[in-house]
Amino acid sequence: MYVAVYPESPSQGLTAAILGAGFQPVPVADVADAGRKEPPSGWHAAVIELGDLPDLAMTIATKLREELSVSTVVVVDRTSTIELLDRDGFDDFLLTPIDQAELRVRLHRLGSSLETVAEEEIILRYHDLELNTATYQATIAGTPKDLTYMEYELLRFLVENPNRVWSREQILSKVWGYDYFGGSRTVDVHVRRLRAKLGEERASWITTVRSVGYRFG
Repeated sequence: MYVAVYPESPSQGLTAAILGAGFQPVPVADVADAGRKEPPSGWHAAVIELGDLPDLAMTIATKLREELSVSTVVVVDRTSTIELLDRDGFDDFLLTPIDQAELRVRLHRLGSSLETVAEEEIILRYHDLELNTATYQATIAGTPKDLTYMEYELLRFLVENPNRVWSREQILSKVWGYDYFGGSRTVDVHVRRLRAKLGEERASWITTVRSVGYRFG
């Protein structure tokens, strides 16, 4: 399975981690280069190192998703400010130093989101929010919302399990399916992004329970 990697000269640690996770990294210079190098089977996913030019890297990640429909993971230095992760345009993120097992799980999870699976159409509703479990579409008051795969999965879990408090570790296990160092930051970032996309009037649907986690509804 082939993974597009940006920048064209990725760190040795990232290249080794991708290879060790069982994927073939293919460095790309930009989105056009990713299009030229795309294998016949298509890209499994893309891994983007933010590095010293995070704005440019985020732009590349966004364009890979929008123009080539490639799921993207951004690699962020653990010392970076968390505001960097509040931006849209990527599906998941990974903190350095890179854990090979964590990278493997994340890439497999993102790749599975691209597979077409026959599923009975079920509509989940909460007030004016509707989630179509067959098409992975979300609408609020009839207006489609652009959610990443993991944002959708998190919102779906919350809608299906309202009115109880879930710890960050429980959410990580239920939604992402694994535990790893730094997991609470993953949950916090995705909750913040979900609240922003739900809008000011509906952001309060997801309540922070101090020192515990989150409650929906």
